[in-house]
Amino acid sequence: VQLQASGGGLVQAGGSLRLSCAASGRSREKLVMGWYRQAPGKQRELVARFTTEGRSTYADSVKGRFTVSGDTDKNTVYLQMNNLKPDDTAVYYCNARRSRGTIFVLPDYWGQGTQVTVSS
Repeated sequence: VQLQASGGGLVQAGGSLRLSCAASGRSREKLVMGWYRQAPGKQRELVARFTTEGRSTYADSVKGRFTVSGDTDKNTVYLQMNNLKPDDTAVYYCNARRSRGTIFVLPDYWGQGTQVTVSS
């Protein structure tokens, strides 16, 4: 399985971007998808993702500004980012967890990352 992410770029503070990610190839497990990011000198962190129950969860820093959506049948996930701030600058990674009912199989799948830069 390969994840292909797109949609990053340079935007001014207060602007918006939409990231897209699609999984290709066959997976034996159900893919539960989401987004992480990594800023220079920092650890990779969760931005937003779906749970196995289909609910969405967000980092506190993006609540109210970012919205995750997707199509589980098509293994796609999107991230609508509004009111962007300079602190949102990072490489954004698409992630797919491999679900077998109530357990997850390792390793996760990761996309190649897409750069988001927010200027002040």
